[in-house]
Amino acid sequence: MTVSTLLPPGRPAGSPGFAGLSATEARFEVVTIADGIVEARLRAADLDPPVLGEAAIAFVEGLTAQDAAIEAVRVRAEPEAALDVLVERVAGRSIAGRPDAVDLLPDLVWQLPGRWLAGEGRPYPELRTVTAGRGHPLRPPKPRGTVYRRAIPWLGAELTFRAAGEAGDAALLNAWMNQPRVAAIWDEAGPVEHHRAYLDGLIADPHILPLIGLLDGRPFGWFEVYYAVENRLGALYAAADWDRGWHVAIGDEDCRGAAHVSAWLPSLMHFLFLDEPHTRRIVGEPRADHRQQLRNLERSGFAAVGTVDFPHKRAALVMLTRERFFRDHLWAPGAAEASLAGTPRAR
Repeated sequence: MTVSTLLPPGRPAGSPGFAGLSATEARFEVVTIADGIVEARLRAADLDPPVLGEAAIAFVEGLTAQDAAIEAVRVRAEPEAALDVLVERVAGRSIAGRPDAVDLLPDLVWQLPGRWLAGEGRPYPELRTVTAGRGHPLRPPKPRGTVYRRAIPWLGAELTFRAAGEAGDAALLNAWMNQPRVAAIWDEAGPVEHHRAYLDGLIADPHILPLIGLLDGRPFGWFEVYYAVENRLGALYAAADWDRGWHVAIGDEDCRGAAHVSAWLPSLMHFLFLDEPHTRRIVGEPRADHRQQLRNLERSGFAAVGTVDFPHKRAALVMLTRERFFRDHLWAPGAAEASLAGTPRAR
């Protein structure tokens, strides 16, 4: 297996906010795959660290996007000096008794933001403030435009999230919120003026980021991600400063079902963990009687840790930890269930 392209579909080299590279500058080949270890060979024509680092991340992504069983990509390089770049740029790990190779661990590589995240993914400096009597860190400025990109090989498409607020977004939100299936859960049906005001309120609120999900540029869903402390949920459990939560409405009927859930749900979690490295937990509050959603969340690695009561519903409090997401490779379909099968990890 040889990497023939290092950019996901729809992402041109040099796209603003995302690294671009040429496939001719670094060539990876799979030699063997056994017992969760991929043995690979790297031939690097250029030791430029950013280019080689991005090529290595792209290679690991291609191998592990659908395969949670790969524990390490063991790379030998020509020239060997390229191994030092992999240690520096891709968190490569030295191997006892193998000075000629380094291990690239998916657990670490998928935490490096550059390939997927538009921003830098650095922790925001902390300064305490108070909102409605609740103390919390000052929140970072909200991003604009596309915030996350990821190739979804089982759909043959590129998934992106972008900040809501562009022309036409209020009309799009209005169309989705007036769908009977969505209205039954969200209870936000109404005229476009209502949704324009609703969107403006979210954009003005420092603790909520409204997002549009797209597949190959076609909008399919509405997402609201929030800091839990300032949210209604924060008063109902022991919220940590950087806990984040989310709400979703899938508006495109063609984007429902398991294949699409396994694309957007872990990608949204991946975005939240990359976007703020302080975040250790992602929480949710689905209706306690919404069995299908609870099954989807369980299959995605969330654990139900209790129930909370709102005036309009009893909700299950669900939680996903950073450690579980990256350790168990939950970006890959079926990884959460496989992680509970009882088979020891290869390392």
